[in-house]
Amino acid sequence: MRTTIFGIALLMSGLPGGVTAETTAMEIEQAATNYLTAFAEEQSENGYQVSYEPSGVDSRLALASCEQPLAVEFTGDPWRSTHPSLQVACEGIRPWRMFVTASVSINGPALVAARPLARGERITADMVTTQSVVVNASRRGVLGTADHIQGMEVRRSINAGSVITPDLLTAPDAVERGDHVIITAKSGAFSVTSRGKALANGSVGEQVLVQNLRSARTVRANVIAPGRVEIPM
Repeated sequence: MRTTIFGIALLMSGLPGGVTAETTAMEIEQAATNYLTAFAEEQSENGYQVSYEPSGVDSRLALASCEQPLAVEFTGDPWRSTHPSLQVACEGIRPWRMFVTASVSINGPALVAARPLARGERITADMVTTQSVVVNASRRGVLGTADHIQGMEVRRSINAGSVITPDLLTAPDAVERGDHVIITAKSGAFSVTSRGKALANGSVGEQVLVQNLRSARTVRANVIAPGRVEIPM
């Protein structure tokens, strides 16, 4: 792996092997470390504890000198991987770039199931609890607060103590087939309401067919709230 990084870096720098240059492996490692330190400090202010260690860079590596501070950035989402890559680049007169991997653990609060949750259950506050976990160990993400998931529906069974990820929950249907709903037709500040019957299930933001009970006309409307749909005009 070290040989590969060395070869790629030389290729990007445009320098032949053996040519002495001024940006050393130690300087690249230090730039990566400084970047990770700043990331950890920033996340600490948000309640997360970050531990990190950049991978070593081949000590034989020597790249063109850079007349300005090295630019470092994540090339992937560190919240989705414990081994993200960093791009270290010189943006000066003789530009080059290379990649360094790092070991990064982000510890913070996440919701876990307080008891076994069955498919189809609606989430209530007593069903979940908060624990500290390695947040970026889950590629599917985690949920940090119960405020926005109460009333959500469990898509598939969840074991007690399991981290609750967004893909395990779904918004419940706000209207169900056969429900009586309020239909609002809006045009600017003008609106008209009538009563109707939903002909299909739908969650907020989805479109469903509804039948106007007065005219018997079937229209397509947007679900805007439980028991309420809207027809744009």
